[in-house]
Amino acid sequence: MGVNTRELVLDILLALEREEDYSHRLMKGVLDKYDYLAARDKAFIKRTAEGTLERQLELDYYLEQYSSVPVRKMRPLIRCLLRMSAYQLCYMDAVPDSAVCDEACKLAARRGFGKLKGFVNGILRTISRNKGNLPLPDREKDTVLYDSVKYSTPKWIVELWTQEYGQELTETLLEGLMAVHRVSLRFGLQVPVAERERLCGWMAEKGISVEPSPYLPYVYLLEHMEGAGALPGFQEGLCTIQDISSVLAVEAAGIRETDFVMDVCAAPGGKSILAAEKARQGKVLARDVSEEKLSVMEENIGRMRAENIETQVFDGTCTDESLLEKADVVLLDVPCSGLGVMGRKRDIKYRVKPENLESLMQLQRQIVRASAGYVKPGGTLLYSTCTIHRGENEEMVRFLTKELGFEPISLEGALPESVLSIKKRIEELKRQCGKTKTGLSKEEEAACMQLLPGMMESDGFFLARFRRSL
Repeated sequence: MGVNTRELVLDILLALEREEDYSHRLMKGVLDKYDYLAARDKAFIKRTAEGTLERQLELDYYLEQYSSVPVRKMRPLIRCLLRMSAYQLCYMDAVPDSAVCDEACKLAARRGFGKLKGFVNGILRTISRNKGNLPLPDREKDTVLYDSVKYSTPKWIVELWTQEYGQELTETLLEGLMAVHRVSLRFGLQVPVAERERLCGWMAEKGISVEPSPYLPYVYLLEHMEGAGALPGFQEGLCTIQDISSVLAVEAAGIRETDFVMDVCAAPGGKSILAAEKARQGKVLARDVSEEKLSVMEENIGRMRAENIETQVFDGTCTDESLLEKADVVLLDVPCSGLGVMGRKRDIKYRVKPENLESLMQLQRQIVRASAGYVKPGGTLLYSTCTIHRGENEEMVRFLTKELGFEPISLEGALPESVLSIKKRIEELKRQCGKTKTGLSKEEEAACMQLLPGMMESDGFFLARFRRSL
């Protein structure tokens, strides 16, 4: 008997319901296990599972309109089966509606729920008949609920961003997170332009869409690739997968050839590797909290042949007295809520809870307070997160300047003009809707930037640059 791809999708969704692991790891595990499947089958599994997860709140809203049983009270298997089938009906035109409904009924029976075939079939057939005119909440009555359903994002996140950025910019951000995310490929700084172009030509011959990033010359945006391992030059350490936001954080740090750089929360190692390429005659100390995180980092470091990196297991909430005032640059990409990478890690938005944010902010302050002393007088501290939340970002800027005495340093000249122009555009949009109050001084504002999907092709990411006073 062949592999039932829909059943694999169902099992992924059930595992996510039980929070057995994160979606990107579960997906990789399934695709690795069934690597022998045809490319079309693997693409179906990936798109259906990821799309169902991404659109979960929207799909639940539709199901509620036609079900006599609330979604939350359904059996987990039936709930996941209806979600994945509704996604196929609404977003996968290549799959005939009749096949979606029939296969869902067969799968319900196969998994011991034969008595519910009529229930499943009735809901899906109704969605099929109405899919061109499925109801959304009344936007005029409740804009937050409308955005929450349309962009399948929990209401509390929509409210948070609307308070901080206003409705127009929030909708742009939500659209950006739901858009197709191209893969960001960074070439090593040592790779000549001609070699980069040659490798990109090979990728194009393999059917991969390759486009230069508008922000940095050694970063390219890819579509239609199956896996990084098969990319020309990847195994040889000539390129790596690294989002432009992470690359810009290292650019903003202004690392010089002979610098000693400390990367406190370094896994999976992208920033450390780029820092090592910039500090060719210096050294990078890359630390993280566990051997598991280090092993991922060391694999990437070895492939990229970054010989001037030393890795160590170290808890970032503790201070290593032997390294106080030793580092020219400290990179602090602290653990965060991850709201900026919801477009790639689709289950984050369902797992993060507003009540968890305060404990995260306390952890961040612990790490910053423990690590700030590593910076030499006159040295640089680069703080960053992959989230979009003022409490984890702008308020940390104030903490660093007001409580730890660091001097905010303008990003002018440290980031490309193409990026700084986006920063100005975001500030202008915030002014237009009266959302300019951040609690930061003019100097602090100039030292930081919130990257927003929809405004630029990147993850949602925050970075801020500081100097330790002499």
